Amino acid sequence: MAKYALLRERLEQELPELNLAPALPASAGELALVHHPAYIAAVAQGGLTPAQQREIGFPWSPAMAERALRSVGATLQACRAALSGEGLAANLAGGTHHAYADKGAGFCVFNDAAVAARVMQAEWGRRGEAWRRRPLRVAIIDLDVHQGNGTASIFQGDDSVFTLSLHGEKNFPFRKEASDCDIDLPDGCGDADYLAALEQGLAELERRFEPGLVIYLAGMDPHENDRLGRLKVSADGLEARDRRVFDWAWQRRIPLAMTMAGGYGRDIAVTVGLQVNSYRVALDYGRRWQALSAPGR
Repeated sequence: MAKYALLRERLEQELPELNLAPALPASAGELALVHHPAYIAAVAQGGLTPAQQREIGFPWSPAMAERALRSVGATLQACRAALSGEGLAANLAGGTHHAYADKGAGFCVFNDAAVAARVMQAEWGRRGEAWRRRPLRVAIIDLDVHQGNGTASIFQGDDSVFTLSLHGEKNFPFRKEASDCDIDLPDGCGDADYLAALEQGLAELERRFEPGLVIYLAGMDPHENDRLGRLKVSADGLEARDRRVFDWAWQRRIPLAMTMAGGYGRDIAVTVGLQVNSYRVALDYGRRWQALSAPGR
């Protein structure tokens, strides 16, 4: 948990260009576009059973519930900013992709990417002249080392959301769900094979889907220093990965919202440093979006 405060502190010090804003809590109505009302109420009111808390991985408290709401809310804010002309925005936390519609799991209470996709689709339909617009289609590019099983389950059979997941074949969750595109990676996978797999995934996404928004889970747990990742991707490999995803969206002028997802380095400072570098890359592409919207362009 300490990495989130450390990340904010380092971003304030090293990347003062970033516009940081408080994370506002998601509402029960927004959550209910994905999650079951009884589960939402159990989280809000402290009604989770001991078994449910064990599956999530930490005990209920008012602070836990508040954090879960704000983690989702920050992804909503990032998506709104990206779609409203910023082009690129991010949540310093988020990426809680193991949460299902009716339960949490794997340190994930609510599924922020799934809720954001649904809320953005609903808000898109309420915009002016909506009858002229195609429905908003959302691509979730999940590059956490663990498969986004909750996200995959939520959107199975839904052709308005495309789920792409690169993940460790033998890693948690041990019972995978079917994403629209799953690419299983062997233990020890290094830079070259990882980046080749990413190219394969992006090519499949482009072949089958045309998104109006990308939600990118930039997990740092594929890193070679990660305690849980079991892959061997270097810091340079992760930067190349981030640049490829940002560039893929930029070349197609698709707004993108980034979340941090997992990262469990043996040295927490290493994980935070990797995350800071993702923001450096994001700033580069953010400047391109700003230039695109500048007067006279």
